[in-house]
Parts: sequence; C-alpha cells; structure tokens
Amino acid sequence: MAMHTPLIVVKLPTWRRRVLLVLVLAGFAALLGRGVYLQSFHKRFLQEKGDERYSRTLTLPSHRGKITDRYGELLAISSPVESVWASPPDVEINTAQTKKLADLLHTKTEEINNKLANSERGFVYLKRRISPELAAQVMKLGVPGIYLQREYKRYYPAGEVTAHLVGFTGIDDKGQEGFELAMNSALSGTEGSRRVIKDRAGHIIEDLVAVKVPQDGHDVVLSIDRRIQYLAYRELLKAVELHKAQAGAAIVLDAKTGEVLAMANVPTYNPNNPVNIQGKSRNRAIVDIFEPGSTMKPMTVAAGLESGQYKPDTKIQTAPGYLSIGPATIHDSHAHGVLTVAEVIQKSSNVGASKIALSLDKKVMWDMFNQMGFGAKTHIGFPGEAAGRVRDYKTWRPIEQATMSFGNGISVTLLQLARAYTAFANDGELKPVSLLKLQDAPVGTQVLSAQTAHEIKDMLEMVVLPGGTALKAQVLGYRVAGKTGTTHKLGPYGYEKDKYVASFVGMAPASNPRLIMAVMIDEPSIAGDQYYGGTAAAPVFSAVMADALRMLAIPQDAPNNNIVIPGDVEDVKEST
Repeated sequence: MAMHTPLIVVKLPTWRRRVLLVLVLAGFAALLGRGVYLQSFHKRFLQEKGDERYSRTLTLPSHRGKITDRYGELLAISSPVESVWASPPDVEINTAQTKKLADLLHTKTEEINNKLANSERGFVYLKRRISPELAAQVMKLGVPGIYLQREYKRYYPAGEVTAHLVGFTGIDDKGQEGFELAMNSALSGTEGSRRVIKDRAGHIIEDLVAVKVPQDGHDVVLSIDRRIQYLAYRELLKAVELHKAQAGAAIVLDAKTGEVLAMANVPTYNPNNPVNIQGKSRNRAIVDIFEPGSTMKPMTVAAGLESGQYKPDTKIQTAPGYLSIGPATIHDSHAHGVLTVAEVIQKSSNVGASKIALSLDKKVMWDMFNQMGFGAKTHIGFPGEAAGRVRDYKTWRPIEQATMSFGNGISVTLLQLARAYTAFANDGELKPVSLLKLQDAPVGTQVLSAQTAHEIKDMLEMVVLPGGTALKAQVLGYRVAGKTGTTHKLGPYGYEKDKYVASFVGMAPASNPRLIMAVMIDEPSIAGDQYYGGTAAAPVFSAVMADALRMLAIPQDAPNNNIVIPGDVEDVKEST
C-alpha cells in the first residue's frame, strides 16, 4: 500500500512579506533613480570619461612672426618641429619597443616607463621639439597611444651678434628676453584647435568640431642694419679683449631719425642655445647706468652759452690745474692756464667746466640736463630700460654742482647719452629714439638754439684734432666731432681707485652729421694708461664709422689725407 508524505507548508507572517516586498521595490527604485541621475544630471561626467577613450582636442599652433632688420634680413625665424606625446592609458608597448623608443629620443628606458606608468594622466610629453625625420622614425614603431604634435622652434641667424636685442624664446615658444619678450603678443598670434575621434592606433577617424583656424603672429621690423650691427659687435669685442675689460656696449644712431642702426654688447651669448647666460643676457646699453664723465661737458657748456654769459672764445683761467671747493679739490690732468670755452671742451678741463657750472644758477643746469633726456626713460619699448638719475637741484651743494659739470654724481644709460648728442647734430632738436623701423623722420623737441648747437658741434670737432683728447677717433675722408669720457667706477664704498669707465660719443660727417655713435668700455686694464676714453673707446668709433659711412655711401667731407697720426703730436690725456 502506497504511503504519501505530507507537504510541509511554511507560512510567513504577513509583516515579513510586506517588508521583503518593500525592500525589493526600494532597490528597483534606487537603481532607477541612479540611472536617471547618470543619464540626465551627471551625463557630462560620463561623456567626458567616454570621450577620453576615443576623442582628442588637437592644438593647432600659430606661426610665430619673423623678426628682421630694416632691410628684411632675418634675425629670428620659426622652423617646424615635432613633439612626441603619449596618452598612458592607451599605450601598448613592449620592452623591445621601449628600448628602441628611448634610443630614438636619446633618453633612458626608465624615464619612458616612469612617464607612461601613471594611467590617470591623459597627456604626457615624451620629447619636445625633434626633427620631422626623427619623428617619422618614432611613428614607424607603431606603438598605440603615442602621437605627434606640430610645434615650431626659433632660430636666430645672426646668433650672438644680435642676441641682446632680439632675445630668445622658451620651450613653449614664449619670449624670454629682448624683443621676443617685449613684443611677444604681436609675434605669437593665436592658437587654433581641432577636436577629432581617434582609434587605438592613433588614426583620425572623424572630426567632431569644426576647425578653429590659428592666427599667425605679426612680423616685426627692427631699425637695425645687420651690417652695421656686425661692425659694432666686431670692433667692440676687439676692444674689450685688447683692454682686458669686464664688458662693453656700443650704439649707432641715425642722426636724422633717431633710429638705432646698431646696439652691441659684450659679453654676449648664443640665443640658439641659451645656457649659462647668467650675467650675459643684460642689454647694458639700455639697462645699465654709469657716470658718463666728460661726455657731459658739452651739456654744461651748452647751458653756459644759452645763458648768454659765455661765448666760444670767452676766456677762463684754469691755472694752477686744480680748484678747491670747501674740503674737496678738483683736478685737471695737467695745468692748462687760460683756456677759451671751446678749449675747455677740446682739452677736457674739469676746472674750466666747474667754473662755468658754478657761475650758473643750479636750476639752469638742472633744466639743461633734463631737457636733454637725462633722468628719464627714452620709452624705446625695451624691457628693463633704466631711467638713470639726476638729483633735484635744490639738494645740490657747490661741490656737487661742480662735479656734475663733468659727469660725476649723475647716472645715465648709454642710450640716453647717444640720444642727447642728436641735439648737436640737428640744430638743437633732440630726436626721439626707436628700435623699430620708421617710415618718416619724427619731429623732435627743440632744446637748444641752432647757434648753440652749431657752436658745440664745432667745439666737438676740435676734440679729434691736434690738441684734443680723441685723435684716435679720426676717420679717413670724413670730419668727425665727438667727446671722450673717463671716470672712476663707482663701487659699494665710493669711487674705486683703479677701476674706470671709458667712453666716447661722436658724430660724422661733422659738416652734416648722419651717424652718431656712443661707446662704453667697462673696467679697461689700467696698464699703460690705456683706460682713457680717447684710447679705449675712441678707436672703436673710428673703425665702425670708417666702414659704416662708406657702406651707406655717405659723401666725404674731408680729403683722404686728413688723418693726423696720434704719435706725431702730443697726446692730450683727459682729466678724470
């Protein structure tokens, strides 16, 4: 007889069934709510995460503008190069490929592995700015996740000759020094962009967003004449090496327009490989200040002539060769006796300049210095330009008024000094200066009467003739006008006994000046009395002018036998 097993029925309490149902429904509601949140409110995050896997925004670099000299000769130009970058999450690379990649990029495999190890990063550079040929070899490895980015590298054809003017750019093609920095915005332009879909091998499949076209930078045309720039640099370097000087600077101006045709500095550096440039990248002609010494005497004499108290032939007693003012004494290099005002300039008499200064009201001298541009920036548009210093005349003591007459106690830049002499070359009109090529000659400021300007120019011409302090500034076939300067260098504890700054500022042809040149030699060797402006700086002027005047086809205003050999006459040493 068959037996039946009774069914065991477990009956849950009603409250437990209801709790279980509520929990199941709550779980479904949470999942539904999470889905709605992710799809509606947090979808941007998910889209971005998805985009990171297959889409890329490519930067389209703008082409940096060229920098040229006034005749279109290249001073700075950009050349296309490639940068290798990777998206670590997408990279699939084996040991052999890593070694080959490291060899091509001239780096270590450990460095490659370290850069690719962080999968959180979507972009990392493996090597910047390599040649297109090398970049092609990298891509032949066929490593997924490794890409190329087009960039530009800056090249400077004139190298160290124009380094302080042009400057250089950094790794991101942004200006670091010189005009590369000063005009970075105009040169850089605006980058473009392009958003694309790529496969795992890095191939572009589809454009997602229309291309934003890059805007190329503007070209910059400097006022520099590359030929004259080379002449100035070459002769300045010779002088610095010959006189074992610490440094030097030289400026050549177009006397009619104020344009800078050359601005050279030594020591210099190679902007194509700007390493170890500490102390070499400073454009001393614009950012350094120094006491100009006797190159300031023409301004003092100009103030005297403008006052009506003096004429070029007015006599001044400079004997016995020194002048005591309170406890201080001013010296000439040797006693001259009675000198005319013109001879005070020719022989560079400190005593004569001091007596003229002390006879003038302090404000008259102060006004002259300020009108000639001292104590204020020239606004030439170069980074770091110094203003120099001319103290308020209300604080001057008699000894300070006297020493400022021959360039002590006042600080200037070489550019200010060169610019001041444009007034003597242009009938008393002080010209603004420019490092950019000008279309028309600018209108200057009338700071002197035409008569005073002519009289000063005639005095300056006497400086390079027998009896003057700058026979070595003469130029074959051309009349020259100029002034030497020699001053003790100012140190942290006052004037240094055996350290000097030698300078010369001149113009040619003297009959109708076309070029003005200022030269400064910092700390020339004191051996053999070669530290004077007439021996250290004037020869640089002569050598550059001789070639530059002929290069520009400027007519001669003197016969070819106008040179007086310095050894044939007494060499007048300048007072310091």
